[in-house]
Amino acid sequence: MNVNTASSPPPLAFGDLQGCHDAFHHLLAKAAPTPNTPLWFAGDLINRGPSSLACLRDVIEFGQRAVMVLGNHELHLLAVAAGTQRLRKGDTISEILAAPDAADLIDWLRHRPLAHHQNGMLMVHAGVLPQWDLALTLELAHELEQALRGPNWRTCIAQLSQPTPARWHHGVSGDERLRIIAHTLTRIRFCNLEGELEFNAKGEPDTAPPGYMPWFDVPGRRTSELTVVFGHWAALGLLLRDKLCALDSGCIWGRQLSAITLNAEPSKRTLTQVACSITSG
Repeated sequence: MNVNTASSPPPLAFGDLQGCHDAFHHLLAKAAPTPNTPLWFAGDLINRGPSSLACLRDVIEFGQRAVMVLGNHELHLLAVAAGTQRLRKGDTISEILAAPDAADLIDWLRHRPLAHHQNGMLMVHAGVLPQWDLALTLELAHELEQALRGPNWRTCIAQLSQPTPARWHHGVSGDERLRIIAHTLTRIRFCNLEGELEFNAKGEPDTAPPGYMPWFDVPGRRTSELTVVFGHWAALGLLLRDKLCALDSGCIWGRQLSAITLNAEPSKRTLTQVACSITSG
């Protein structure tokens, strides 16, 4: 189904579903979007929750109405499907890999974007480096998208699990360039003023190592004039500012699943939440 964005209502953006299918349907019913409301998903539809396949199928069935960016759990699924990573303890993606149309599901995921920009809003799974402006963010996301969509995608996905350069610079190239793009867009939480990444700290913002801070609080961040929509950081929880919508409110950890209408005027945005159970289907 094609969506006329000129006349469509503001998008309804969801935090990480992570296989919590029941909570997703409760939230969708509570938010009650109109049939032409665009639905945005900030990645990590799958894994850890009990119904990864059902969540994936639901989003696919929305057709062009749904916009989803890849998260780290989708990249992990692609790596397992490619034979370059093994299943981990706690993974709930086996049902996707065993589905009769698994190849089609994997191909669908390979063709999802890593960044989506529309009407002054940028959606990524985890965040962006403060040195990246919108044009560079979209350019770099496109580089990785093209690699994942190409015939050598298995080689690409294998390289993404290798050690990542700590700091971005314009001269980085080849596999290292793709790794830092992937790890930034799908895993970033903390970095320092120079944009050096820190992946070991996963707690609340006040647990940042000395010299590091949440990526979105770095002074001079070049995407600060955009509304950035993201998930990934469950320990951060729901954080809503005029130019920032952090939507991973920890459903998989038994907290809440969140969705927000992305009205261009922050005061007109509507937050909808449902309580979650870690055993939710």
